[in-house]
Amino acid sequence: MSTTTATGRLRALAHAELTLLFRNKSAVVTALFVPLMLPFSVRPAMRQMDLKAAGLTMGAVTATAAIGFSLLFAVYTSLVSVFAARREELVLKRLRTGELGDAEILAGAALPAVCVGLVQSVILAVGCTALLDAGTPRAPHLIFLGLLLGLVLCAALAAVTASFSRTVESAQVTALPLLFVSMLGSGIAIPSSLLPGKIASVCALLPLSPAVRLVRAGWSGGLSAYGILGAVATGTAWVVVAVLAVRRWFRWDPRR
Repeated sequence: MSTTTATGRLRALAHAELTLLFRNKSAVVTALFVPLMLPFSVRPAMRQMDLKAAGLTMGAVTATAAIGFSLLFAVYTSLVSVFAARREELVLKRLRTGELGDAEILAGAALPAVCVGLVQSVILAVGCTALLDAGTPRAPHLIFLGLLLGLVLCAALAAVTASFSRTVESAQVTALPLLFVSMLGSGIAIPSSLLPGKIASVCALLPLSPAVRLVRAGWSGGLSAYGILGAVATGTAWVVVAVLAVRRWFRWDPRR
């Protein structure tokens, strides 16, 4: 396909970014293997939780955690480093002098990580269903909707975080606040239904909480139409805020 079309340019940029991704061993380990190991590391803590009282099972909670960790590590933290590195290497600045628009540049750079996160989440979901007695999802469309919302939001939030990262090394530090807040408050490591009422209400407004809530509802059910609309609305609002933040603060020139 010719690269003179928007699709061709996007494909060429994504292919180049994918090649660079697999040349970076640390990025490969973070994106591919960390999300596979973390869900099993939190299982001992999950055994201490009263999951049955909340209508949850160990398998469903582990599957949701696995997808959440994939969003955080395969997509979010990976892309924070990618955006910061390409900016400091003047790659983004050079790309802007060509035919590519700003949205195409960011989308092309993000596409490999997003695809890795998508494929990894599907494999984790299938693996948890087959090996961890997660059971058959009651509403698979909610899992897909939550995953789609999470992928888009993590890519946009990564661009925002990279805007405030001076170097590739500091990008790992600037990514930590959202990483820890999402792990602990968005229902990834600790199901939100097990949190005290007031804390759960606040945590429900965190960026990744709507996506995780939809994924968990896809496994266990129990989410009303009103709850689904609320999660989608909150998640969409965060996507809009993140996109506006990228347009306002994203740095194309090196931060020196």
